[in-house]
Amino acid sequence: MNSIRPLAAALLLAGLVATPAWAASSASSASSEASSTSVGSLSTSVEGSSQASSGDKKVAEGEYRVIQVAASEQQPGKLRVLLRGTEAAQGEFVLVLPASTAEQARLAPGSIVAARHQAYGLQFAAGQPRAPFYLVLDDAWYRELQTRPVTL
Repeated sequence: MNSIRPLAAALLLAGLVATPAWAASSASSASSEASSTSVGSLSTSVEGSSQASSGDKKVAEGEYRVIQVAASEQQPGKLRVLLRGTEAAQGEFVLVLPASTAEQARLAPGSIVAARHQAYGLQFAAGQPRAPFYLVLDDAWYRELQTRPVTL
């Protein structure tokens, strides 16, 4: 009986994808509101350290300590979180994310954030036990997820 649930969920999702564009828009916003994990793109969510001359957006897998949390002047409703590597992860970078996401993850100076590489990009997790709160997609993946109007 438990094996029927995943099949039913997959069929329901397939049905939502096959509905008209206006219905897909509603389903998309409903699913994103229900999720506790927010999504951003690499080009807009990760900034190289001010100490890095290259502006490198590479993030090593490992744990980072939150050094500073500040409002983004250029992007209202977003926060800039300065992260510095602990033992395994080296360097520092700025993670730009929605203020509501940072608040939900309880990001504050001194807290620890784990960065994990995934096929789609990066997963950031916080708390004990570590729970994902922000997914940073490689730009190509992010573009594929963008909603586009469909004309029939």
